[in-house]
Amino acid sequence: MITDFSETAQEVLIELEKTQRDFWNISRPTALFLYNLIKNEGFTHGLEVGTSNGYSGIWLSTALKSNGGTLDTIEFYEKRYSIACENFEKCGTSDVVTIRPGEACDVLRALPEDFMIDFAFVDANKRESVEYFKLIHPHLKAGGIFTCDNVLSHKEKVQTYIDAINSHPDYRHVVLDLPAGLSFARKIK
Repeated sequence: MITDFSETAQEVLIELEKTQRDFWNISRPTALFLYNLIKNEGFTHGLEVGTSNGYSGIWLSTALKSNGGTLDTIEFYEKRYSIACENFEKCGTSDVVTIRPGEACDVLRALPEDFMIDFAFVDANKRESVEYFKLIHPHLKAGGIFTCDNVLSHKEKVQTYIDAINSHPDYRHVVLDLPAGLSFARKIK
């Protein structure tokens, strides 16, 4: 396992993987890819849309914390919000995670103009992916990365997002053949 994770965190991740389908969590290969991406790029300010039980957020926040950074994550369901808080605490990243409860589009619209990130991960309501992209775009620094899960497994639901990011002049986009499909785009300006 990766050295950034305590023994407790490793155990929590293994337990959460047993409930992957119940909480719509990303796969371990996708989580490991995002973790390594954040570490290698030196990203310090991440935003996640769709906290669920905290599985992906544990990977993201651990990488961000090791880079001296923070994670803001958005969750609509109160029960999942509570579970995620407990999991971040157990894994030692609650000090760098801010969970923003509420409807994702409403939370994104309310972000201060000066809220800037270098990494975004979207794993929430697939039909709203294009709205998340539009709302996050002004907050993503040039050189930053925008990712979105389930673009192959839910292709029809995310097609408007795929069309929008493919045609946006500020992004270079590719779909990675990770489990469920991961949209990966670098903001070039």
